[in-house]
Amino acid sequence: MTKVIAITGKGGTGKTAVAALLIRYLSKKGKFILAVDADADANLPETLGCENVKTVGDAKEYLQDEITKPKPDNPDMNKESVLKSKVYEIIEEMPGYDLLVMGRPEGSGCYCYVNNLLRGIMDKLIVNYDVVVIDTEAGLEHFSRKIIRDIDDLLVVTDASRRGFRTAERIRELVTELDSKVGNIHIIANKVTDANREELVKLAEDLKLDLIGMIPLDPKIMEMDIKGIPLFEIPDDSIAAMEVEKIVKKLGF
Repeated sequence: MTKVIAITGKGGTGKTAVAALLIRYLSKKGKFILAVDADADANLPETLGCENVKTVGDAKEYLQDEITKPKPDNPDMNKESVLKSKVYEIIEEMPGYDLLVMGRPEGSGCYCYVNNLLRGIMDKLIVNYDVVVIDTEAGLEHFSRKIIRDIDDLLVVTDASRRGFRTAERIRELVTELDSKVGNIHIIANKVTDANREELVKLAEDLKLDLIGMIPLDPKIMEMDIKGIPLFEIPDDSIAAMEVEKIVKKLGF
């Protein structure tokens, strides 16, 4: 069965970097992966080393335009088939994974009908993969839209601060309130140092958060970011990459 992992957190915590390292490790383990960038800002392709990608948002806008045309222009159009074909055209086949960028349509109007079509298409698409890794946007609006309905593991990435952990606690509460179909909620502390490690463990215990991993502040990531080198190329001895490996194993891989 396909395992769906979603990565969320407030802006600036490094969730896209965590998503990229997760995809990197799973691909090295031979898993057939669909990487989904569900963030309108779409930073995951660049982090993985894939540029100039098309987005589902473009396809949704095209279909929305078709829907609003007078009937004589498209009397026999099968809207689901049109959107499905465009989604398959948009998928980028990369070494080790496939990439699907959701993007955001630029046009005005309600996309509810198109989103409903997309949900059905995504349900059929993801079963072709071992793992689906979703880099979500900051905030929780994407959970209410539920383009992908069921999530096995939600990884909430937080910075190494009390405020960040409080944000993670609120995300957990909101996911429960929205009655989202999320199997497990885990917390990942990012950019951790020896000076704050013990305090963060205690904070997670006090808030009853499942702290599944603490990724150290890694100079290698900062160096690669400055040079524009994709994190997919990070060496195996990176301290961040090694911690992500431990996290993936805790998820059952």
